[in-house]
Amino acid sequence: MPVNQTLATYSDWSYFTAFALYALALLLFIAFYVRRTAAVEAEREALEDQGEQVLVGSGATAAAGASGDSAVGTIEAGGLDAAGTKGTGAKDSATAADDDAGDGITARYRAADKIGAMAEMVVYLGVAIHLASVVLRGLSASRFPWGNLYEYISVFILVAMAFAAAVLRRDEMRVFWPWLLAPVAALMFYGGTALYADSAPVVPALQSIWFPIHVSTVVIGGSVFLVSGIASLLYLLRINQPRGEEKGVLGKMAMPLPTAKSLDTIAYRTAIWAFPLFGLGVVLGAIWAEAAWGRFWGWDPKETVSFITWIIYAGYLHARATSGWRNHWAAWINILGFATMVFNLFFINMVVSGLHSYAGLN
Repeated sequence: MPVNQTLATYSDWSYFTAFALYALALLLFIAFYVRRTAAVEAEREALEDQGEQVLVGSGATAAAGASGDSAVGTIEAGGLDAAGTKGTGAKDSATAADDDAGDGITARYRAADKIGAMAEMVVYLGVAIHLASVVLRGLSASRFPWGNLYEYISVFILVAMAFAAAVLRRDEMRVFWPWLLAPVAALMFYGGTALYADSAPVVPALQSIWFPIHVSTVVIGGSVFLVSGIASLLYLLRINQPRGEEKGVLGKMAMPLPTAKSLDTIAYRTAIWAFPLFGLGVVLGAIWAEAAWGRFWGWDPKETVSFITWIIYAGYLHARATSGWRNHWAAWINILGFATMVFNLFFINMVVSGLHSYAGLN
């Protein structure tokens, strides 16, 4: 069937529009992250100042108690008005200063949240236009839109972004977005430039009922693992920089992050969703291999690395449920699993020759 070049062109325009929106959202979320960090710092400084004032007040009270006899004499002499007025005025002044500091901190948080809300709207718009790009790409060639590496990466990013938009809805999770958007924008740019391919019918080897089923399950599983891997990376950063004890550059980066428990929960729950989907994709690929090549498994490089990746994620889920491993060791296993997936996507597909690879890709 001939390719509809008009729809293909609209798809390309939508792809690069979505990329531009993701890049804009990244810049806005970086601004949000910086302002959020400044607000957290100001809040902690205010709390420290209040703590010092409490200590000073306690010392003054002790001193007043020690000179009680002298104070009684002062009261009897009529000195109550002067001493009492002075003490009350200092207290009111300190209270007013605390209120002003609290209002300033609240204003900082609100200013940061406004930028974060704006960035979220840009993300949602980007996901909608990205979805249009994928749909138009499929319609232009009258097939499912994941027939080459450019299309695969586009769908991979779309699913990851849509899943993240559904999971990261709480305000405290907005700080997660710049960490996700940075690799997404880089991957989208690379896919749209170095890996771009014109819309065309798929090769005969991919004209099978198993093509959309196998690839879609692997894409969904892999894209959800992206969110899980970044959550584990941030979890490691947070446990290395506990709340209130952040130090250095890494401390600045970790300051706005939620608790380690929240990040670990995101990593674990998303991996639970992705693990069976990715495993199902590997099994469906074996069934397709039997139908196409007459064997279920041939230890092709992509088959092998995909199986290793699935085993690593099984190890992560097991470690996460095992006492003594559920903390940083499990997080490292999760990151290792995602690293093998990235290795599979680029090195195996583009460098190593095999039945699944794109070796020799221009």
